[in-house]
Amino acid sequence: MVRIDDSLITAQTLETRLSGNERQVEICPRAKLTPSALDLLRARQIQVVKRTAHGSSAPAPQASVQQPAGVPEAPGGTERSRRFSGIFTPNIVIYDEAGSINYKEMERYIAWLIDAGIHGLYPNGSTGEFVRLSSEERRDVVRLIADVNQGRVPILAGASEANVRDVLQMAQYYADLGADAISLVPPYYYKISDTSLYEYFAEIARNSPLDILLYNIPQFTQELPLEIMEELLAFDKIFGTKDSSRDLPRIINTMQRLRKHRPDYVVLNGCEEILLPSIIMGANGGTIATSGIIPEIIVELYDRTLAMDLDRARELQYRILPLINLMLLGVNFPEGFKTGVAVRGFDVGPARTVMSSEERDYLQELELEISCVLSDMGFSVTGAQGCPVTHLPPLVRRS
Repeated sequence: MVRIDDSLITAQTLETRLSGNERQVEICPRAKLTPSALDLLRARQIQVVKRTAHGSSAPAPQASVQQPAGVPEAPGGTERSRRFSGIFTPNIVIYDEAGSINYKEMERYIAWLIDAGIHGLYPNGSTGEFVRLSSEERRDVVRLIADVNQGRVPILAGASEANVRDVLQMAQYYADLGADAISLVPPYYYKISDTSLYEYFAEIARNSPLDILLYNIPQFTQELPLEIMEELLAFDKIFGTKDSSRDLPRIINTMQRLRKHRPDYVVLNGCEEILLPSIIMGANGGTIATSGIIPEIIVELYDRTLAMDLDRARELQYRILPLINLMLLGVNFPEGFKTGVAVRGFDVGPARTVMSSEERDYLQELELEISCVLSDMGFSVTGAQGCPVTHLPPLVRRS
């Protein structure tokens, strides 16, 4: 029998400690075995024995999770999975003419989103320009949202700070405000090894007062390998992933591989162009930037997909594509989305990034194009002039 005193035991740990002839491994009472470690032990038919508090040994109970044959269970399996299902809106930040946060207009915008039926709020994400805000402003945004929300929908607060200490401080602050969980990207600017990446999330998971949703967005940070995500399943506080890779096969593989070990693992898609197929394949929903402009349609798309009204869901999925392309392409992110919010009647203020005069002119043209698309959908908007005739039916009733 081999005795291992580590509190967290991975497949790599076992490979370095086992000689090849063992039939039992003794571990300490509070030790956690990662999924890859359990797979290795099963493959070699090695029994796990846990030391009791009195120093004697007893066989460890077998894992109760059955590996589903066809895959993911997730959406409504547990309270946590249910709470983080649906459409979470990664809100923009609105500024006044002086470039400071416009708290009054922000309050009006957040209240409008909640009244429109979105299922959750996601401040300090990429759409919320968290890297362009000061630490104090990031705190202010979440505090404002918590004040307006009053517990009506879950708050998933972005807490991606520059180091572990600051992440934990921010997590505690958000917990005190009543946030439900935090979202974390891999450390940005400096690329680190996969081993360090694991240790980064593990250290936060050991000390965070809030549950953690991993955030994979390789456009802006290094990619989160599925192998590391599997190892991190040892920490119950890490309950899911938001994937903005725009890679549907990766999202499907995430659900298949991680839910094999934890059926209630939450997966939120961050790309509206694949919202319908990702939900059909088992995603809990999405953190969808376009829901900040047309929450009515994005929520209906989610609802129709769940109800398997696929003709209507497919119609909505295709009809939102021109709007997404206008807001996402050809302009500094997230200015296209902020222009869309402006078309819905909010004073979004100036950009917090420097733009050329040509780019500012382009945004004015973009506002007209977005107005035409929204008018075509059935929304009452100002500025929809000289729009092409599409003969498409409206998606919503005009107010």
